[in-house]
Amino acid sequence: MSGKPVRPCTRVGKYELGKTIGEGTFAKVKFAKNVENGNYVAIKILDRNHVLRHKMMEQLKKEISAMKMINHPNVVKIHEVMASKTKIYIVLELVNGGELFDKIAKNGRLKEDEARSYFHQLINAVDYCHSRGVYHRDLKPENLLLDSNGILKITDFGLSTYAQKEDELLRTACGTPNYVAPEVLNDRGYVGSTSDIWSCGVILFVLMAGYLPFDEPSNMALYKKIGKAQFTCPSWFSSEAKKLLKRILDPNPLTRIKIPEILEDEWFRKGYKPAIFTEEEDINVDDVAAAFNDSKENFVTERKEKPVSMNAFELISRLMMLSSSFCLNSIQNGIVKRETHFTSQRPANEIMSKIEEAAKPLGFNVHKRNYKMKLQGDKSGRKGHLSVATEVFEVAPSLHMVELRKTGGDTLEFHKAFLQKLFIRVTRCSVAF
Repeated sequence: MSGKPVRPCTRVGKYELGKTIGEGTFAKVKFAKNVENGNYVAIKILDRNHVLRHKMMEQLKKEISAMKMINHPNVVKIHEVMASKTKIYIVLELVNGGELFDKIAKNGRLKEDEARSYFHQLINAVDYCHSRGVYHRDLKPENLLLDSNGILKITDFGLSTYAQKEDELLRTACGTPNYVAPEVLNDRGYVGSTSDIWSCGVILFVLMAGYLPFDEPSNMALYKKIGKAQFTCPSWFSSEAKKLLKRILDPNPLTRIKIPEILEDEWFRKGYKPAIFTEEEDINVDDVAAAFNDSKENFVTERKEKPVSMNAFELISRLMMLSSSFCLNSIQNGIVKRETHFTSQRPANEIMSKIEEAAKPLGFNVHKRNYKMKLQGDKSGRKGHLSVATEVFEVAPSLHMVELRKTGGDTLEFHKAFLQKLFIRVTRCSVAF
């Protein structure tokens, strides 16, 4: 068996695809380069047949059209939409400063002034989205990205609803339970704007406290606490912050504070600066319509270039997207990420074998293909079964990069229950990294 992994380079239209930087149930996100102008972007890739099979086409078309209409400095921008015979490609602004979640996980709670600054940006963005009839419905720190200048950007409108009238109640229970409003959980219908405001309140609490206001081991206990808004603010919260949180985390959506009132709140107004930006007029959504119809006239082509080991472009993508990653030995320093990488001078097939040998006793089912490996946990954790994607790349002769990326389950379990134990077992297996 050769120690060199086969890594064909894929081109889609004018974009050269790089590494996978995110995975979900319905989509995969890849780092990409526009070969015409050299700009870097992120491309969300959806399986066309999967969308059709689940009758999601019209809803997805509406959601993507809604995303294109959003033009705000604190919202990830969608550049264009393309399609091939088998895939739908959504070209997005690349935000490479990591998740706000990572900042909290690494450094703990934020000082009140810093938390307020992020909350300003969050409310500005949510207010703008609501004014355009777009309701996110899954606001949480993991969906709040930071750019290279530390500016907050809301991402993932996959659960948003477009053009809801204020008197029309939504009935789809979605989102992450810890951040979801009580009216969403009780299945009696809810208004998208007020449920988003609740989620913003939970986010503000997490930013200042470093932990969730509502967190229980069982969903039943969690829903009960959320339904009654049973939470306690830490002693270090200012009295003004406590008052605002009480008004945001009001279990009654009819009396819950609205965004115009938040903008006038005494605590909120400290250091507040409205977002300054130029709105685009006549936003064109023709590419969205073209991507979702059956006409082959506008399809882009996918083509594989000759197999290569990790090339200069891929190295750049890793430096940009993994700049906030770390070697395994920094796990002990409390850094929490969704992926990690390390290098090894051992043959690629030996690295794969040793990781497999170490993972199986930890309760992981192993599926291998070439120099990729999927590890699936056999026990359900806090957020379902933990799953990890592993891949080995050749950087140079006799030097390989190993990437481990969480694709399912809880991020903290990925580190505490997997990476730390795996590292110990791999070390015992005498693979010199």
